[in-house]
Formats: sequence, structure tokens, C-alpha cells
Amino acid sequence: MASRHQSTPSPDRHTPGQLQRRLGVLDSTAIGLGSMLGAGVFVVFAPAAALAGPLLAAAVALAGVIAYCNAVASAQLAAQYPSSGGTYVYGRKRLGEWPGFIAGWGFVTGKTASCAAMALTFGHYVAPEFATPLAVAAVVVLTGVNLLGITRTALLTRILLAVVLATLAFVAAASILGPHPASDGAAAGAAAAGGWGVLPAAGLMFFAFAGYARIATLGEEVKDPTRTIPRAILAALAAAFVIYLGMALLLQWHLPAEQLAGSTAPLLDAVSSSQLSAGAPFVQAGAAAACLGALLALITGVGRTAMAMARERDLPSPLARVGGAHTVPFLAELAVAAAVIVLLLTTNVLTVVGFSSFGVLIYYSVTNAAAFTLSARPWHAPRWLNVLGFLGCLILAVTLPPASVLGMAAVLAVGVAGRFLVLRRRLRRRKADA
Repeated sequence: MASRHQSTPSPDRHTPGQLQRRLGVLDSTAIGLGSMLGAGVFVVFAPAAALAGPLLAAAVALAGVIAYCNAVASAQLAAQYPSSGGTYVYGRKRLGEWPGFIAGWGFVTGKTASCAAMALTFGHYVAPEFATPLAVAAVVVLTGVNLLGITRTALLTRILLAVVLATLAFVAAASILGPHPASDGAAAGAAAAGGWGVLPAAGLMFFAFAGYARIATLGEEVKDPTRTIPRAILAALAAAFVIYLGMALLLQWHLPAEQLAGSTAPLLDAVSSSQLSAGAPFVQAGAAAACLGALLALITGVGRTAMAMARERDLPSPLARVGGAHTVPFLAELAVAAAVIVLLLTTNVLTVVGFSSFGVLIYYSVTNAAAFTLSARPWHAPRWLNVLGFLGCLILAVTLPPASVLGMAAVLAVGVAGRFLVLRRRLRRRKADA
């Protein structure tokens, strides 16, 4: 009996250097949905409408289809490899070190820029004249929340998500009440141009759908990952798709086409021009909460991917350290926060949505390629779905605005060149030691 007691592990025990499994389906779904809504619903409709014209809903639908393919692939891989790092880990396991590195580098760099964009958007909604100081303060505070442990992160994400959903319900009510402008010839004529604009618009909308990646990157902290991760990913994606499609249709019904395409705050404009205009401050507060929720989950996901890359020495090895009272990758979290603050102080990051979309689409092309190699497959994950997701990601990536494509391609090239030089130096040292 004594030996049996000694061999039974305590549920609270964990391997040193490893994270603890504390997240269930509800918390994981909230983190994913909070990331998607915060990252997109207050940001991406206007630039997508400018590209797609009256076919905005078609762009949302196309982005949703590609996101579904990616979500199925992510769920398959995350259930089999339930460790932090997401597609960086999957790519290394299924395809080799280089595809994994490209996925991880694209995610870390693109999402670091997204962190800065979310922080600055928060600042502009709260007090435009103090946007940058408020953005820096938000990064500092939310990094502190992350350092308190993943359960605190999940709790705050659920609170912020509740505020955002209430805000969106209010915006929907204002849009339904109207007034509704009559369609005109200019809007109808935009359909021809909008047909070709659906692809880049879908690429931008994909930025909004990409939040479910946060669930996969937290795989090492999820209870019963084989069951929890697929359910959380698909539940978060389904909820986000319904919300985005509904908001796209309502905004186009309520706002004139030119106003929607040129707006910097379309949801606020929808309320300000409605019978519920007195509720505009409520929308501003909801937008601020959305940005905070997205920023919180983004910092968490980027930090875990950086930790996973550091474990394999694709980033500086100190970033892999896990410690403190709440067993978090504290050095990776602090490094991400420092990089975001540098961007906030030196760069205008309101135009990085396309940049981030390109990096994330490359990331998910690797996801689909890795999932294609799996032999054990559930009925809802046929191989042709991986092929569709892979091709869809590449098509949306190359049809994004040229500045986004060239910018992110240059960043990826710098990462590849840097890793190549590091590997050559390590090889020379081994030969010299031999």
C-alpha cells in the first residue's frame, strides 16, 4: 500500500520548468473568443469595406471558411501535441525545423505588432490626446496580470468578453433601429470593383478570426487537451463567425457605404447616427474593453510561443525560463512587453493589420501542411480540408495590400537569415571542439 501511495502523483504536482494545466473548455473558449472579438470587431470592418465594397459579407464568409479549415487543423494538432508554442511545435514535429521556425517567427513578429496596434487603439478610444502613454500603461498593467498566472488571465478575459458582448448587442440594436440610407447608384457601381477586392478584404478579415490560435498556444496549460482544445477552438470560431457576419450586414444596412469605408470607428459611428446616440460613451467603453481583452490574450500567446522557440534555441534560451509563484514564462512575457513598448514609442502601428494578417496566414499554411501528414483523422477532418486551408492561406496572403506583403516578407527573410547564420556558427564550434 505504501508503494502505491508513493507512485500516485498529486494533482497539484508539476514537472519543474513546465506549465500547469488549469484551463477548462469555458476558459479556453473565452480566451479564443475574447481575442477574436477584441482584435477585429472594432478595427477591421472599415478597411475591409473599403476593399470589398458592398460585398463585405462575402469577404467575411470567405475568411470564415479559411479560418474553419485552419481551426480543424489546429484542433487535430493541438490534441496530439498539447504543449505551448502552437504551429511552431507542430511544424517542427511533422515537417522539420525550418517550417516550424518560419511559422513561429511569423507569429511572434506579426502578433507583437498586433499587440501594439491593440494598445494604441485602446488609447485612442479612451483619450486620443494621451493615446501613447495610455497604450504603454495598458501593456505594463496587462503584462503584470499575465505574470500573476494563467487563471487570472482567463478570469479577466471572461469579464472583458462579457462587456464586449453587451456592447455589440447595443450596437446591433442601434443599427436595427436605424435610420437606414437608401442604396444608391454609387454603392451598386462599387460592386464591380468590390468583386476583386473580396480577396484582400478577406485577408484583412482573417486578422479578426485568428484569435483561436491563442487556445493552441496555451496547450500546455489546458486540462484534458484531447477533449478541451478541439471543442474550445470550434466553439470560439463558430461564435465569432456569427457575430462578424451579423455585424457586417447590420453596418452596411445602417451606414452609408462611403462613411463605413472611411470610418476610423464604424461601431461608434453606427450608434452616434442612430436613435440611441446617447449610448456612444458605452460603446467607447466597450471598445476599450475589447482592446484590453485582445491585448491580454495576445501578450499571453506571443510569450508562450517565444518560450517554445527558446526551448529549441531558435530564440535566446533565457526566454524559456518558467518560474515565480505562478509558474509563468516571465522572461518571455517581459521581452514581449518591452518590444511592444518600443513599437509604441517609435512607430505608428495603426496600419499593421495587413502586416499581421500576412504573418498569421503564413503561420496557418504551415498548420495545414502539418495536419495533412497526420494518419489518425476524425471524420470531420478529411485531408482535402487541409489542402483547401493551405491554398486559401497562401492566396489570401499574396493578395493583401503590397506594402503588407513586402513588409512581412522582409521580416521573415531577416529571421531566416539570422537563424541560418546562428546554425552555421554552431556547426563551426562543434567542428572546432571535435
